[in-house]
Amino acid sequence: MPKVTAVTTVGPLLRLLSLLRRGLRALGQDLLTLAPDPLLAPSRPSWARALLYVPFVYAAGALGAAALSNLSSIYEMHPVGSRLVQALVLLQAAALVLVVSRPVAAWWLVTGAAVAQALSVTGVRDDTFWPWPVWGLVLEVLVLILVSLRARTRATLTMLALTVGVTLLLPYVRTPPGAERQADAMAVAVFLLAVFFSAPLRGLRQARSRLVEQTSLTAEERARRTVLEERSRIARELHDVVAHHMSVISIQAQVAPHLVENPSDELRENLEGIRNNALEALTELRRVLGVLRSEHGEQAPETPQPTLDRLDGLIANARAAGLAITAQLAGTERPLPPGVELSAFRIVQEALSNAMRHAPAADVRVELERTRQCLRIHISNGRPARPVAPSPGAGHGLLGMRERAAMLGGELTAGPTPTGGYEVTALLPLN
Repeated sequence: MPKVTAVTTVGPLLRLLSLLRRGLRALGQDLLTLAPDPLLAPSRPSWARALLYVPFVYAAGALGAAALSNLSSIYEMHPVGSRLVQALVLLQAAALVLVVSRPVAAWWLVTGAAVAQALSVTGVRDDTFWPWPVWGLVLEVLVLILVSLRARTRATLTMLALTVGVTLLLPYVRTPPGAERQADAMAVAVFLLAVFFSAPLRGLRQARSRLVEQTSLTAEERARRTVLEERSRIARELHDVVAHHMSVISIQAQVAPHLVENPSDELRENLEGIRNNALEALTELRRVLGVLRSEHGEQAPETPQPTLDRLDGLIANARAAGLAITAQLAGTERPLPPGVELSAFRIVQEALSNAMRHAPAADVRVELERTRQCLRIHISNGRPARPVAPSPGAGHGLLGMRERAAMLGGELTAGPTPTGGYEVTALLPLN
């Protein structure tokens, strides 16, 4: 029975020692470090980070100069000790500049210099605060505030506890004649207020940073998903166009021998090879792109893919929605490649949808110009007739239009006009 009791007692003690060891190791990593922690993120411009030092350098210089000018009037020091105290004052002022990039090291510097300064003086004039003169108290508070905004909570509380401990214990180690002991309670109260009012701001700063980061990631993910969806849609539509032509080639190769009187065996063999190659290509195309049709249970469309022949109906629907559209088709009348026809129709369709969404009741001009080299599409709208609420999906349709133009080796530009409207211009090569 005694053995069981001993084992039961030792187990929790070992766990407690293990937790204490891990806690001390974590505190050592937080406090015994010279790792940089810039007040401004490295992504900020270098000139902004350099400009941030200006007020801290000015404040450090002002407090340091005030301290040096008042040393002889408040402290009694030996000649050698006077130079030491002056050097310690300069180190305290330098900590205010160091805190911009290394807050933990700055705290060690300002606190250590204050303790060394308090132990170096031989006497204090009457009614002088000790161990924290006014400038020392201001420097310590500023450093604690900036540390609280950036260090972990446990590290901040540990530094606060050490600062309060130094303030309360130092008078018991050594109290020079004339020291004002009432300053201890005031200094402790100021340190507590500084930390407990500034530490919560660190949580708000972190939450804001995470929100900005999450918003950026969400926007990037939404844009990436939009591009992928548009590419899948383009692939499905091209599948229909290519599959149609491959089927026609296969049927023509099968029928061609019957249109020739006494076709040779060589002709039959070549046509049969053309037909087999077309069927193999069609099978492989359906195998590769078939997964795009079945994703999320989507079924293959039963209607043919739209072409520019349906442009009049598209414009009529937009006019019925309130747009005043002027359409112009210029250039030579000649057949266009199916992919160009489909992409041109989709670009016009998306541009008119954006005009209806962002510029209701505005004047819209649609221009299509065919040349030997390319098809030029230009859609522009005027200023909206009434204020329009911002759309959360703004910009995603432009991604799809750019994907379609890039797929054909063309280019697309979009942007606001000087009159307050918007325009889209696409160049789709025909060769």
